[in-house]
Amino acid sequence: MNKKEISEIKKQFTESRCSISKICGCYVDSEKKIKTTFSQPFLTLDTEEMFKYFELLRKSLSGTIGKNLTTLDFPTESESSGGTQEFLLRLRNSGLNDEDLTQEYFERIISSYDYVGNYLILLIHDTYDVPGKTTDGLMMEDASDSVYEYILTVICPVNLSKPGLSYDAVDNIFVNRIRDWVVEMPESAILFPSFDDRMANIHSLLYYSKDSNDMHDAFIEEILNCPVPMTQASQKQTFNTIIEETIGDSCDLELMKSIHDHLTQMNEESKEQNEILTFDKEEIKQLLIDSGAEDGLFEMYDQTFEAIADPKSVVYASNITNARSFQVKTPSVVVKVDPMRTDLIETRIIDGRECLVIALDGDVEVNGVTISPSSTE
Repeated sequence: MNKKEISEIKKQFTESRCSISKICGCYVDSEKKIKTTFSQPFLTLDTEEMFKYFELLRKSLSGTIGKNLTTLDFPTESESSGGTQEFLLRLRNSGLNDEDLTQEYFERIISSYDYVGNYLILLIHDTYDVPGKTTDGLMMEDASDSVYEYILTVICPVNLSKPGLSYDAVDNIFVNRIRDWVVEMPESAILFPSFDDRMANIHSLLYYSKDSNDMHDAFIEEILNCPVPMTQASQKQTFNTIIEETIGDSCDLELMKSIHDHLTQMNEESKEQNEILTFDKEEIKQLLIDSGAEDGLFEMYDQTFEAIADPKSVVYASNITNARSFQVKTPSVVVKVDPMRTDLIETRIIDGRECLVIALDGDVEVNGVTISPSSTE
């Protein structure tokens, strides 16, 4: 799913656009015991309560693609009878009207979701009439091309409110505030099926994780039966290690500048086309070659890659480069450069020592004070 498709679904979580048919909930305590469950038509909620749920639902589809939001594809065996995809499909098709099926789903989540504390599992069913589009991209609200039927699972921590004082308007005094259990913003969420090309794709789902470096791996493997994606941090580390192991002593400042420039340019082009830029094993290899790495360095590339990561792994461009900064770091010095002006830095041998040379361009400040650069004859 791309940014526009996710945004289109989020826009449905408003009172005027809402078509959610049903909402179910399961409150779980810190010992993984079910405290209570509920199920009711969504539109029977009072307005204030409805808006609180809208806020949670929208948050569950927020964040950065490749970091907080990841599309997961089901393995083939998952789509056979008894598989996870087949189970989710039955759950969706039931419209959440099969109580036994819904209860089984809650129990599956509880058995594999690792969380210390109380939490609330929310589950909604919705049928969205997808508006058609004109040739110039305008929505035709009165003309539906297809129907997108889906379920959205949202897992929210439930914690005690903070202690403090509150104002008692009746007695006109300040008193100790009563602490109660408050539902917080989502920790994880599952949108099934995914919304690809503005249509349902029953072969994949969209997964949300509040913490991009803790995606609840066991939960993804056991309840979703999907390959665990690399975290944001592991994607960056994997990419860096592949460069170091493959290029070795030939990896210098000029090559890294070239890699950064290529990545930045490709990322900008993908944004213009509303595409998400990712790299698999062969695409990383081609990026390094296009950036100036010699062909002779890649004889052991496949073995190097597979020793570091799964051969089918992909990394997101947004996770392996910082388009806003180019950084050079030594044990004692960190230099950050405008990524569009990497030409200002170079390495040079001076008095027998390898030095980082920075061309002074414009005003120079030290600790916020403008100084006059020293000049020598």
